[in-house]
This record gives sequence, structure tokens and C-alpha cells, in this order.
Amino acid sequence: MSFSLIADYSFLKLTDVSPEFLAKKGVKLLLLDLDNTISPYGEAEPSEEIMDWAGEMHDKGITLFIVSNTKKPRAGIFADKMGIPYIKYAKKPSRYGLREAMRITGFTEKETALAGDQTFTDVLAANRADVMSIMVEPIKLSNAFLTVRYWLEKPFRILTRNDFRSRS
Repeated sequence: MSFSLIADYSFLKLTDVSPEFLAKKGVKLLLLDLDNTISPYGEAEPSEEIMDWAGEMHDKGITLFIVSNTKKPRAGIFADKMGIPYIKYAKKPSRYGLREAMRITGFTEKETALAGDQTFTDVLAANRADVMSIMVEPIKLSNAFLTVRYWLEKPFRILTRNDFRSRS
């Protein structure tokens, strides 16, 4: 168990994480944060881009599973639309939700990764659970609290060990 705030990998957006990249790393289960990772806060359903990406993941044998801290029904709505399981109120950065998702699916830590936009919840939870941590940029900064939180996370984002961001 690691208390590191540095992600194993980073991508600009969730849809940049390819099934080929995951398969190369031995990942069969990709846990997903919901808010600002799959969709901006408040959106009612997944975008067409996310739906296409989820379909490609499924077709290539990658299991997706939403692990969200929300207590609202939104996680279930997204999971139903995407045809994947979910856990709400996952209590990240606790390992609870990640461990439960692995128990439900039968995958091990070595076969699992978590993709999320927050260092202090998503990356820390993944690292504490000994699964691969994947950082994505937040989709939309919608309020001052989020902007400050992401600003505080910036040093840890810069230190990400393997950075796959586009450099155009």
C-alpha cells in the first residue's frame, strides 16, 4: 500500500486511454471516476464520444466499472447508459470502493487501474489499493473550489512518472 500522490500515468482526457495501452500493461479492469473524468459535473448522461470509447473498451475485452464518491443517483444513470456496473459513495481516497469493485468482478490488483481527475481522491485511492493510477485532466472547472483544488494538485500532476499528454 502506497500513500503516493503521484499517478503512474497521465492523459489529457479519458478517451485518450486506449484498450491497447491497458492490455499492454496487463489491465483488464478499468475503474472510472465519474465527475470531471467521464463527464462534467451536472451532465445528465454520457456523451457520444464516451459511449463510443466504452464500446471500444468492451469490444477489446476491457471491463469498465464506475467508482464514484457521489451519493446521488447520477452514477447509476451513467452506468446504466454505458452498460457497466458501478459503486456510489466509494469513499475515495479509501480503498473500500476499489476493493469492492475488484471483489465483484474477480480481478486482481495487478489487473486493475483507476482513471480519475483528482490527485487527493482518485490517485491516492488507486495507489493505496495497489492498482495502477491514471490521471486525466478535469473536463471543466466549474467553480472556485475546484479551481483551487486543482491548483493545489498541480505539483503532483507535474511529477507524474509517465506522461502521455499530447505535446503539440
